[in-house]
Amino acid sequence: MNASSIIAISAFLYTALRLAVPITLAGIGETISEKSGVLNIGIEGLMLIGAFTSFIITFYTQNVFLGILLGVVSGVVISLIHAVLSIHGRGDQTVIGLSINFLVLGLTSFIFLIFFGKSTELPSIETIGTSSIPVLSQIPILGKVLFQQDIIVYLMFILLIGSWILIFKTEWGVQLTAAGENPRAVDNAGLNVNRIRYVVCAFNGGICGLAGAYMSVVQFGFFIENITAGRGYIALAAVTLGRRNPVGVFLAALLIGATEAVQYNFQSSGIQIPSQFFTILPYIVSIVVLLLSIGKSRDPKALAQPFIRDER
Repeated sequence: MNASSIIAISAFLYTALRLAVPITLAGIGETISEKSGVLNIGIEGLMLIGAFTSFIITFYTQNVFLGILLGVVSGVVISLIHAVLSIHGRGDQTVIGLSINFLVLGLTSFIFLIFFGKSTELPSIETIGTSSIPVLSQIPILGKVLFQQDIIVYLMFILLIGSWILIFKTEWGVQLTAAGENPRAVDNAGLNVNRIRYVVCAFNGGICGLAGAYMSVVQFGFFIENITAGRGYIALAAVTLGRRNPVGVFLAALLIGATEAVQYNFQSSGIQIPSQFFTILPYIVSIVVLLLSIGKSRDPKALAQPFIRDER
């Protein structure tokens, strides 16, 4: 393999991974949430509020880490609203999630208009740069892909490994899974089902907020209306495709990221294919793969069902 081929493959994988990061982060959060029995269709809104908050704070304070932190906090706040309405309000979790998506879309667009008005020039911020890990970053092909990244990518891998260990190798992971499969048994064992679900909802909100923050302060350096562009829904598809296993979710997100990376490769090569085709390609891939996976993934038995302790 010649040097130009190695560079091209490395560049493609590098782009695919970076495009997969927000989907993976949101997918990890939603995986843990669904394991506990809470379905949050509103992760699109959680990502969007994280992207908006992190951008606004970074723009006015010039402190990107404060922006990321408050982006995470904003995701937690919105997710806890979903939790209260779903867990204690016992509302339809699908309807609540969709309502949050529409609410956040309208709210962020309105506030952004108040702050910046209508302008042909987008306000921008300086994005986070990459950090190379000595020696490892010099490995052919995978060196740049895995060891020459920004801090959030490294954090994603930590969360990926940590969440897998948490779910499959710890006692709390057993309790988490039981809360989604048989909450009555968890309650009879003296554990608080709703407390477990609230903790998980807060985590989901924080990590989805981080996914949104990644888009505005790492990928783009600006904020526009509906910047997430359906990536929250794609993350939901990745959760199903990955069978609620963090590693499977990452692989599904990487596949979707690779389809987006193809767009940049074709555009740079000058091949005359309408750009709209590549815009819809990740969504087409998500739908096709979901259709192929029908019957191969089982939902937790108590998914989207509120737990009513006094009901027998």
